Amino acid sequence: MILWVHGFRSCGLSDKSRALREHFGAEQVLTPDLPHRPDEAIALLEDLLQRHPVRTLVGASLGGYYVTWLKRQHDIPAVLVNPAVAPYLLLEDWLGWHRDCHGQAFEVTRHTLAQLRALHREQLGEHERYLVLLAKGDEVLDWRVAADYYAGQELIVHPGGDHRFTCFPDYLPRIARWLEHHVQDTPRPA
Repeated sequence: MILWVHGFRSCGLSDKSRALREHFGAEQVLTPDLPHRPDEAIALLEDLLQRHPVRTLVGASLGGYYVTWLKRQHDIPAVLVNPAVAPYLLLEDWLGWHRDCHGQAFEVTRHTLAQLRALHREQLGEHERYLVLLAKGDEVLDWRVAADYYAGQELIVHPGGDHRFTCFPDYLPRIARWLEHHVQDTPRPA
């Protein structure tokens, strides 16, 4: 089973999660809407990992940041799409009120940034496995920051593109091949 982790102001059923569900089967992809508070989002994700036989994590942007945090405790292969490396810095310019994809209002506060900062990992574990998809044309995040942070992992750098990584469906066969290689030796949660 795949656990999809969406990004800032997005939702569980986004274009990328729909593509995952179409490619791998809807019953094989969990697509939760995350709470806006980082501590609540992590609590929900941890709960889902306890209750479901998740064998793959897939996260985009802020969701990639959350997935990187989760991997400190869970030896589950992960696919990241334009992951944020330091969202607590990026969201400094986003303090205040916003609306998510459902139109629900939420506030980014200094407390939000502090919670995100508390999730930062200075370096990855020696045996962690990631497939990282980066778009050179990402207008929100500098792809080189993620390329440096995830150096040593399997990186795919798409020429051009955008932050939404709209070419994601084109990479699903490549993701499936990577998962075949990495998921087979991952123990299944009880």
